[in-house]
Amino acid sequence: MVKENMQIKYPVGVQSFEKLRTEGFVYVDKTKYIYDLIRDDGYYFLSRPRRFGKSLLLSTLEAYFQGRRDLFEGLAIDSLTDDWDPHPVLHLDLNNRQYKDEGSLEAELNAHLEVWEEMYGDEKKDRAPEERFAYIIRRACEKTGKKVVILVDEYDKPLLNAIDRPELAESYRSLLKAFYSNLKTMDGYIKMGLLTGVARFSKVSIFSDLNNLRDISFTREYSAICGVTSEELFEYFRPGILSVARETDSSFEEVLEELRVNYDGYHFSTKSPDIYNPFSLLYSFANKELGYHWADTGTPGFLVKLMQREDWDISALAPCEIDKNELEKAGVMTRNPIPVLYQAGYLTIKDYDPDFQTYTLDYPNREVRQSFLKFLVPYYLYPEEIQRPFSIKSFIQEVRAGDAAGFMRRMETLIAGVPYSEKGSAEGHFQNAVYLLFNLMGFYCKMEERTSTGRIDIRLETDRYIFIMEFKIDSTAQAAMEQIEARKYWLPDRLSGKEIILIGANFDTKTRRLSDDPVIKRMKESDNPNLIAE
Repeated sequence: MVKENMQIKYPVGVQSFEKLRTEGFVYVDKTKYIYDLIRDDGYYFLSRPRRFGKSLLLSTLEAYFQGRRDLFEGLAIDSLTDDWDPHPVLHLDLNNRQYKDEGSLEAELNAHLEVWEEMYGDEKKDRAPEERFAYIIRRACEKTGKKVVILVDEYDKPLLNAIDRPELAESYRSLLKAFYSNLKTMDGYIKMGLLTGVARFSKVSIFSDLNNLRDISFTREYSAICGVTSEELFEYFRPGILSVARETDSSFEEVLEELRVNYDGYHFSTKSPDIYNPFSLLYSFANKELGYHWADTGTPGFLVKLMQREDWDISALAPCEIDKNELEKAGVMTRNPIPVLYQAGYLTIKDYDPDFQTYTLDYPNREVRQSFLKFLVPYYLYPEEIQRPFSIKSFIQEVRAGDAAGFMRRMETLIAGVPYSEKGSAEGHFQNAVYLLFNLMGFYCKMEERTSTGRIDIRLETDRYIFIMEFKIDSTAQAAMEQIEARKYWLPDRLSGKEIILIGANFDTKTRRLSDDPVIKRMKESDNPNLIAE
């Protein structure tokens, strides 16, 4: 338990367990999970989002297998085992390069192999990387008399960085498949192994030979092995909450609610506790401010490449349903971006239906939702225009004031450069752009909302107004309005007490602008409204 009057050091970016323990940083005790892993002496794979503590987990395991009991004093594992015999540890960290060319991966493997060869022998230094690795494993075991522990951090980074370069990705895949195959062929010399990464690669690629590899990414017992639970938040970070409250002139309860809304909400199994993003929490406490911190560490570009490649409807991302087997078994090369978005931390499990074996996924929290949509903006909206602060401010003011004609003119300017691809439909990319725009402004917006008479293209709601919009592509604004009126899209909202504004518009794909003035009608009476054209 951390005392409230203690000066606390928060380990933002600290991935070394030894540094964390010797230099007085706060540590959320996860060693009970370490004990469970080492007790079974198996081979494990763990997928978690970036900045979620995977590197620290491996560093903790390394310290344990080095016999550093002094670092674990007072932690759970100290009372769970008396086995602190050191073992040789081969720790491969693939997070140090960008892997932009053919030789990058082999160079990184060589760098690690050369260090190990200095310790255990370099008789095979002129052989292929996988042969050298096998020799090192055997020699380490023979030299120390103890079986080897193999830890791999960010095993998937080379493949993710080459996702849009098939030939390079295949070269990396072949090299890594041969390298990792030693976890099976050298099993007699290995005590345990743990590979971590963001995305899961299906067993038909890298891990096709590793039928002894246990994926613990979805298991209930390890759902909180990374991240911070609600109980851990109170146990270790109460002083941090109080510090933020004082700095922001807020109450303890108000800060706690902001932390929950911004950073909580991750679930990694059907019975997972609520998990907070550890990086965002640590950054908030270290700097005594609340904000969107995790997103600032970088959004993987491969996600957008995948979504654009499949012409994915952004509004269909969350919430969404997905088959259990598809989510848990799909690799990163799947054509469905949903499993990859889950693995990367942009979607998480919100519910599970055991009868149909389907997961319901959604954005974990406000930080992820807003940051991800903001990241997509340059890919769906004209970058130069969206970056103008005065345009955005005016747009928000016009929507709040119900100035439909004003915000439609401004929206036309913003979407003039929508970069839709040849593969995707103009209408799909247009709708994605409009959806992003409204949602980033903080408005409640839904696309393709079902009614008893059809689907509304866009329904936007503020505290005073409900906008119902129908967009045609290469047609007329009048045709759009006629569809709204014929299908009575406003009926579900007629008793809302808010003014309903109907907008029919047409987008010309050649000029990339509205082909004529939008047709706008307002419904003044909620019980028996009369349409009043602007």
